[in-house]
Amino acid sequence: MKYIIDRVGPCQLSPNSGDPFTLLVRCIISQQISTKAAQSIFGRLAEVVGGPPVELTRVAKLTEANFKECGISGPKQRTLRAVIDHVKANSDFLPSIPELDDAAIREQLTAIKGIGPWTADMFLLFGLGRPDVWPVGDYGIRVAVKTQFKLRKMPDAAKLTKLARPWEPYRSVASWYLWRSLELEKRAKDA
Repeated sequence: MKYIIDRVGPCQLSPNSGDPFTLLVRCIISQQISTKAAQSIFGRLAEVVGGPPVELTRVAKLTEANFKECGISGPKQRTLRAVIDHVKANSDFLPSIPELDDAAIREQLTAIKGIGPWTADMFLLFGLGRPDVWPVGDYGIRVAVKTQFKLRKMPDAAKLTKLARPWEPYRSVASWYLWRSLELEKRAKDA
């Protein structure tokens, strides 16, 4: 990690302050696509609903065609609808999230159809700025750990968890640096 930190510089990880619904929408849109594509799609959605922030009532009124025009796939549309239904049925859900511990947030988020551990981790890490998030399901983290630790094969969740123990309770910072290490590797290959 010292090698990466020396080359990258100070950690620039900071939470995307904003309302929890908008942050959750961003995380859902980001599932399994590049950061650049997610930003573009979220930007189109925000424009359609007059945000950011994106208000639940406005997103709830969008049709399947509206979502498609923004670039939001069918499965992500269904997840957004599930979130909307969940929030409507549990009015204290989003307002109480910042006060909950990480495990409780993960449990509540993953109870919603279409939200898995990765989305919950991204919400905790980038949305709430929690300091000890270790997204073992993130492909970029797996690649970075494989590269930096010179592993022969892609590490599984158990291996990643074991390797990250020394970084507790600041595994979010370690995650950020590992993602930056991928950029360093790309620049080195392009040079």
